Amino acid sequence: MTRPAEILTVTLNAALDVTYQISTLSPGDTHRVHHVHTRPGGKGVNVADVLTQLGHPVTATGFAGPELTTRLPGFVPITGQSRRTVTIVEQTGTGATLFTEPGPVISPGEWQALLDRFDQLAAHARVVVLSGSLPPGLPADTYAQLITRSPAPVILDTDGDPLRHGLTARPALIKPNLDELTRLLGREPDLPADCHTLGVPVAATLGAGGALLATPDGTWRARPPGPVPGNPTGAGDAFTAALARGLACHQPWPTVLADAVALSAAAVRSPAAGSFDPAAYQEFTTAVTVEES
Repeated sequence: MTRPAEILTVTLNAALDVTYQISTLSPGDTHRVHHVHTRPGGKGVNVADVLTQLGHPVTATGFAGPELTTRLPGFVPITGQSRRTVTIVEQTGTGATLFTEPGPVISPGEWQALLDRFDQLAAHARVVVLSGSLPPGLPADTYAQLITRSPAPVILDTDGDPLRHGLTARPALIKPNLDELTRLLGREPDLPADCHTLGVPVAATLGAGGALLATPDGTWRARPPGPVPGNPTGAGDAFTAALARGLACHQPWPTVLADAVALSAAAVRSPAAGSFDPAAYQEFTTAVTVEES
């Protein structure tokens, strides 16, 4: 008998990720691409890939169009084509430019097939990760429906109305970045006070400022040792992967937060989302500082 997966990730809007590495981005100019990375993506796929690299048991599911079905065998096949995302990374380390398509329309039959698969897989999971945008045709309370159906604690990483509706279903943890938290509140957040008003534990990523974790048991901030140049597009997903592993292994909250910040910083050092630099991870593991607020 195969060992049941400890973590289940769900990606309802999977993508074919294309990452271009160039010298410098100049709008309106022709650019020579130095390196190209093409892989299945979407936030939950990235989380699963990071967990696999860490050696942690994980199963990934979601929707996959014809271009992705053979590359995402655990996903529900759909007739619509999965979206593409294009990330342009400048070798100067100044950041990344991301283009994202909206995704395919999901039919009622495809949604029911996903629910059946989710019920089967979530029954054997210690933690469920729901992350990313929703494809057209699915209602804003889609994640709330899945949280309600899950027997395992759920980490929710999404934005806008799906996050707002998801909160009503009481996930075990939400992982907004600062922009997502601002949109959720409708104003610039007062940290950590506003996190405690949301009624669930909140792990908020703050870019170069590290991250904040607000729970009923306490509030902590963690910071990397300094700015980390590279591609930040997969850093939040690496952060979520560490949260999921810590939750599945029942680690103390400060330990979970420190590991998440170290792993997300190491992901910035990797050229494409869904991976991290192992040497940088070891380096940051001892360099991240955690303070109780």
